[in-house]
Formats: sequence, structure tokens, C-alpha cells
Amino acid sequence: MPAGDSQRVWFPEMLTRLEHEWGEAMSFPALIELRDSLDTMLHQIRSERHISSPVFTCPKCGLRGPMAEPRVSVRAMILALGRFGITTPAKTKRLEREWAQYRDQHGLDLHGKSRLERYQGESCCESSTTTSHQER
Repeated sequence: MPAGDSQRVWFPEMLTRLEHEWGEAMSFPALIELRDSLDTMLHQIRSERHISSPVFTCPKCGLRGPMAEPRVSVRAMILALGRFGITTPAKTKRLEREWAQYRDQHGLDLHGKSRLERYQGESCCESSTTTSHQER
């Protein structure tokens, strides 16, 4: 595995797909679908190339284990449009602001999924413990 692949999110074939499938007039539901396909593609690439996550030690409890696999969020996809020259910085900034408003209006998480569905059935302790270990 080439150096850095364990932490890489944007592989060349993903960027090619992003460049070809993204359009300025895309609706947010279409952007979320594109995000879903890019996230699936990322996990497929990591699996096929046997790329595992780096090992991490929790500073609180000392537990060692693999970090959570990287995921593509809608915002990361929007920022990649500007970062890789697919669109202008001004359009990227505008789309990022519009996404934040849309996300708040529709109660969506970072990946474009309903916050209500995501936390259904979890107690507050389960979600906060999981989150704290994954964020570190």
C-alpha cells in the first residue's frame, strides 16, 4: 500500500467520477446521491486494495484499535470541487453556504441523512460514547 493511502479519502477515480457527474444545477437530493455513490466507491477501493485504517489509542481509556474508516460527507465533496479545480472558489463557497442552510432546514446530518432516523433507538450515552471515540 502506498504511503498515505490509509488516510486518503480522494482517489483519482473518485475525482474523475465527481468531475463527470457534478453539475452546477444539481439539486441537493442529487448531490446527496452523488455523495452516496462516492462513499460506496471509497469503501470499495479500500476493500479491494486491502487498505486498513491506522491504529489509534484513546487518550482517555488507553483502548487501542483501528480508527473509523474515512467517509465522504456532502461538505467534503463540495470542498473537493474547489480543492481539485472542478469549480471556482466563489462557487464552492456559495454551494457550501447553501448546503448548510438546506441541511438545517431538512434536519440532515453530515452525510445528507435524516438526524431523526440516525439516532432512533440509541440512548444518549451510546451515541455520545460512540461519537467521542470516533472523533478522536
